[in-house]
Amino acid sequence: MTSRQKEILALVRKSAPVTGEQIAEQLGLSRPTIRSDLAVLIMLGLLDAKPKVGYFPGAAAQPQGEVRRMLLDLKVKDIQSRPVNIREASTVQDAVVAMFLENTGSIFVTDEQNWLQGIVSRKDLLKVILGNPGSAAMPVSLVMTRKANLVTVGPEEPALDAARMMIRHEVESLPVVVAVPDKSEIEVIGRVSNSTMTRILVDWAERIGRGE
Repeated sequence: MTSRQKEILALVRKSAPVTGEQIAEQLGLSRPTIRSDLAVLIMLGLLDAKPKVGYFPGAAAQPQGEVRRMLLDLKVKDIQSRPVNIREASTVQDAVVAMFLENTGSIFVTDEQNWLQGIVSRKDLLKVILGNPGSAAMPVSLVMTRKANLVTVGPEEPALDAARMMIRHEVESLPVVVAVPDKSEIEVIGRVSNSTMTRILVDWAERIGRGE
């Protein structure tokens, strides 16, 4: 929106219902000057109008509408957290310790260049540890889900798409990756998890409740 359109929206929120002439007068402009701005705001759902009544906030200008728009605009880069990585030469015991210390359900496995090679989850570790006392020294690369079978997400993708991917593939977290220029490799730069999505849901629900 332009600065004038934002000003119009603020005036309508404050004084609704208000006529076009009244809006123009408060802005020190003529009615024809703001006609296109009013049309744009109505088209966006930010304003609504009734004949002989005037303009008032549209559905998209209500708290729920604003929250919906902001949620749809959220990118993965806006919500990603720090990735938890271990080297592929690490052992199963190293992975268990790292998972405990970082309080996470999955760890990304990388090579020396920090290029993604796989992911290991609680379930993967339980499968190999239970009934196999000698597994602690096993390389984590033998336990992980390899890169070719991973579901990843890019930082510019919509956060909502990331949530859908997690549900569809039934995974606890997704590595946020970027392609390594001139190589067929990907670098891990973050992660999104179930707990991330839960925090977002609770945060926006509270904002709706507060009428923000």
